[in-house]
Amino acid sequence: MVIHLLLLIVGLALLLGGGDLLVRGASALAKSFGVPPLVIGLTVVAFGTSAPELSVNLLAAFQGNTEISFGNIIGSNIANIGLIIGIAAIIKPLAIEGVIITREIPMMLLASLIALITGMDIFIRNSPNIFDRSDGLVFLLLFCVFLFYTIGDVIRQRKSDPLLQQAEEISEKKSFNKIIYNLFLFIAGLILLVSGGKVAVAAAVAVAELLHVPRVIIGLTIIAIGTSLPELVTSIIAAWKGQTDIAVGNIVGSNIFNLLLINGLCATLRPIPIPASGGAQDLSMMVFLSLFLLPLCVTDKKTIVRWEGALLLTLYLGFSFWRIYSSS
Repeated sequence: MVIHLLLLIVGLALLLGGGDLLVRGASALAKSFGVPPLVIGLTVVAFGTSAPELSVNLLAAFQGNTEISFGNIIGSNIANIGLIIGIAAIIKPLAIEGVIITREIPMMLLASLIALITGMDIFIRNSPNIFDRSDGLVFLLLFCVFLFYTIGDVIRQRKSDPLLQQAEEISEKKSFNKIIYNLFLFIAGLILLVSGGKVAVAAAVAVAELLHVPRVIIGLTIIAIGTSLPELVTSIIAAWKGQTDIAVGNIVGSNIFNLLLINGLCATLRPIPIPASGGAQDLSMMVFLSLFLLPLCVTDKKTIVRWEGALLLTLYLGFSFWRIYSSS
């Protein structure tokens, strides 16, 4: 057990390191070839923060470990709202920019609702619940629409959009001069992501079998939190510095990427069955937290205050303990 847990930690560390190297190399390469910081921030950087989840889920899907894939995607989204926004709001109340309320959160809520609806095949088609290839293509299409709409909207509001500021700041921080060096970083990041994904998935399966718990629980908890560490660190630092719009925007954007891009790719490559035990509750909790976040953002002068952060954290911890207890 100890060896498998250590391997899981090593795998997660490789994933996080690989994701960081991938973002640094890709961002600098893109800038070297004249790609605008806006496009880099909205594509390369945003994709890079979700690279650990993408690596784990693609490998899990290819290997047939779809419970881990489902648990990681849905668990990451639940942890992003309940755990990360909760902790960030406790550190410092999160003032929310209007564009996040009017564009990002509604899109996240829409994606969550579509995931819930497409995952309830037992009611719609009278068949087992599953994200099949047609669902995956719908998610990918919605992701393209979201990306096109977001880039167009940001360009129209260049002077006031916090997402543009975030994109330019991050892409500037990730810049280097030498193309060869940046290419090396990019390739090294890919290698670490693939290696870390393989180690993490194998260790997670072993841990689940030794603990006699469903694999989805490991995906929902250990792997979901582990792959969400980049978002956790970014949001806490942003909240500490007073960049509270970035703290929330980073989380909401990650949830959209997880559902539409990562879930879409995985379901298209290999259909993802929704666990009969607790899968519907996981999807419902994700939708509930996404919906619950909206009134928190529009009240108290568009600020998520400390007691609301504590409430989000309590909801997350309570749900996680309940899922672990009910599966044992």
